[in-house]
Amino acid sequence: MFGDIVALQRWIYGALTADLDLFAADRSWLTLMAMLPAGVVFGAVHAMTPGHGKSILASYLLGSRLAALRAFLVAAVLAVTHVGTAVLIAVLALPLVRRTLVGAGEAPAAEYLSRGLLIAIGLWLIFRAWRGRSHLHGEGLAVGFVAGLVPCPLTLIVMFYALGRGVPEAGLTFAAAMAVGVLATLASVALVTILARGWAVRLMERFGASAQTLGRVLDAVAGCLVIMLAGRELWA
Repeated sequence: MFGDIVALQRWIYGALTADLDLFAADRSWLTLMAMLPAGVVFGAVHAMTPGHGKSILASYLLGSRLAALRAFLVAAVLAVTHVGTAVLIAVLALPLVRRTLVGAGEAPAAEYLSRGLLIAIGLWLIFRAWRGRSHLHGEGLAVGFVAGLVPCPLTLIVMFYALGRGVPEAGLTFAAAMAVGVLATLASVALVTILARGWAVRLMERFGASAQTLGRVLDAVAGCLVIMLAGRELWA
């Protein structure tokens, strides 16, 4: 399954670079618009591969009390930040990016910042579970933003390719389509997590657990998971 996803990514990437070359030659907006469906599919498929904040998103939502709409907003912030950070780095040509063959598309400083902040959020979730405090307004959006600070490597690669061909508008068009596709995958993860959390809460309530106790337990579990996932990526 994973091999099939990687093969599909390579095929879509080949088609996109061919479209970028064609647009650089004819500057036809029809060529540019033809990139949109492939960009959306590419974003959705690419987000299914390891990374992209799926585990962090699911871990946080597991311990949250967010409804489906707010969970979708968290996923949206994560997707836009994930792709937008890559666009910003490419456009500004920040020295954060490794341009070596092995590390192409990586931004170590942004990754360290994101994972460090996520560990702090995980510690906050555990502290809140211990003290029994309520959720802060806008906390979920902050989690989505912090998790998304790690730039999308393929968006970076395509943006650099588009800039190298002198067609930044094509790179930005692709990035917008990519963000929609990434959001589709992340929103699916968020919805499944919310449904699973609701099922687990209802099951535990049947055994006499109170909603307050369950909330604190889920907070603690979510905090531990966020710290473990962020720490693993930070020291990998």
